[in-house]
Formats: sequence, C-alpha cells, structure tokens
Amino acid sequence: MGKRLAEYNSMLKEHEYLYRQIARRFNLSECSFWILYSLREANASLTQSELCYTLSQSKQTVNSALKKMESEGYIKLLSDQDRRRKQLSLTEKGEFLARETVDRVILFENQTFDSFTETEQEVFLHLLHKYTDNLKNNFLKGILNEDTTI
Repeated sequence: MGKRLAEYNSMLKEHEYLYRQIARRFNLSECSFWILYSLREANASLTQSELCYTLSQSKQTVNSALKKMESEGYIKLLSDQDRRRKQLSLTEKGEFLARETVDRVILFENQTFDSFTETEQEVFLHLLHKYTDNLKNNFLKGILNEDTTI
C-alpha cells in the first residue's frame, strides 16, 4: 500500500473514531446519531428507505434504531398514502435532542469547512468526488458485479 493511501485511510479512520466518540458522548448509538443528523441536514421528514440510502446502512440496522428512538419519544412515524412508506420526523423531545447534539456538531463542521477558502473547498470536494467515483467504478469492475447497487 502506498504511503499516501495509508495516510488517507488513517485520516478516514480518525474521522470515524471522532464521530463514534461524539455519539457516545451524547449517549446515542452511532445509527441514532446519524438518523438525527440526517433529519436535521434534510430539514424535512424522511422515509426509512431514504435514511437507509443516505446512511448506507441496512434496513434492519436503521429499523432497530428507529424503533428505539420512537419508543424513547424522539421521532414519530407518520403513514403517508402508501402505508408501507412512513415519514419520519422529530417530536418536540427529538427537536430538543437534535439542538443539544447534532446541531452542535453541524456548527463545528461548518466552522471547520469555512476555514478553507472557497477555492480550497471546491478542490477538496472535486477530488473527493473523483476519488469516490473512481473507487466505486474499480470495485464494480474488480470485486462487485455490475448488478450490485452502490
């Protein structure tokens, strides 16, 4: 493995560790943390399938976290026209939890991103997209089959 790739992988693991520690500090499971985060980021209700896609998590993992969050009074599941599709939204208690947890994280993330110049932000995102797209294509060619959804 190349030195730069090892450095990138190390930084990626450090980011994962930071978010895991933050979720733990807020007494949230990682999945619950990311559900709250996604609902705040979307600034709208989402369906379970939208959350699974956004979080790159299995339906079972997301469903378990949602059931716990619902039983604790943080989210509500609202049926829409198709009863199989339930819209998830935060309750008043969930709104308070989000303000005390993920809203603070998002604030720090924005401050961090804003420490880059506009050009640095564009270059950073461009290269990250390019790396991700190339990695996905290489995985599809070399490990995963073309029928795999990623």
